[in-house]
Amino acid sequence: MLALLQLIVVGFVVLTVIYIGLSIYSRRVRRGKLRKKWREGPRLVDLDSFVQRGLKRYDSSIRRKLIWGVYIVPVGLIVLIIYLTNFR
Repeated sequence: MLALLQLIVVGFVVLTVIYIGLSIYSRRVRRGKLRKKWREGPRLVDLDSFVQRGLKRYDSSIRRKLIWGVYIVPVGLIVLIIYLTNFR
């Protein structure tokens, strides 16, 4: 039981670090794409407000929500492996 608790705690910490890193990286890439789009297109608004609006849209996008798969996929695989090992 102690080994399972250790696996859960360490796994959660590792997955959280991966999630934060991936989230920061994805947001930085999106910010870079928005800056590039602003430079190439018509400049109707200033850069900061254009990027802020783009990042606000990004926060509610499906792409942002897919990053939660960092938690869902490994936990699902571990549960599947434990089930198949114990009940098959």
